[in-house]
Amino acid sequence: MIKNRKVLILEIIGTLFVIFLGTALHFTFALSGNSPIVGSFSAVNESVWEHVKLPFWPSLFWLLIMMIPLRKTVSNFFSSKAIGIVLMMVIIPLVFYSYTAFTEEILAIDIATFMISVIIGQVVSYSLYKQENRSRLTEVVAIAVIALLAIIFIMFTFYPPHLPIFMDSETGHYGI
Repeated sequence: MIKNRKVLILEIIGTLFVIFLGTALHFTFALSGNSPIVGSFSAVNESVWEHVKLPFWPSLFWLLIMMIPLRKTVSNFFSSKAIGIVLMMVIIPLVFYSYTAFTEEILAIDIATFMISVIIGQVVSYSLYKQENRSRLTEVVAIAVIALLAIIFIMFTFYPPHLPIFMDSETGHYGI
């Protein structure tokens, strides 16, 4: 069972890191002069899909940092992180579409949703660390899921499906 205070502290730092970097990624595409490379990792428009990138990329980056100190401490590291990341990605559109069914978009709710989704995802990941003895196959599948999500995010930045979740709410355009 994980009772390591260091792991908890790293997850708290990770939560702050993901919130800070995810917030910055909302603006980096425009600040970069609309660089396609930066756009692969930043929100390129005001679509719900692009806002789901905001917790994904910082969480992936933090996962890569955490992998070093935790590889011998947490036996189900990748599956725990994958579940936390996917949860963040699900909460954002779920809350957005739920509240906008009744009212117009409210920036404060969107910001709070992002922050809360990160906190929930990090708490869930940390909680799942305690369920040791995941199979090696589960860890490999989790790595594959995370890698597939990264590929999908990059691909859909340039070639988004013409579905409402991908449409920029301000311009009606899709992707870059």
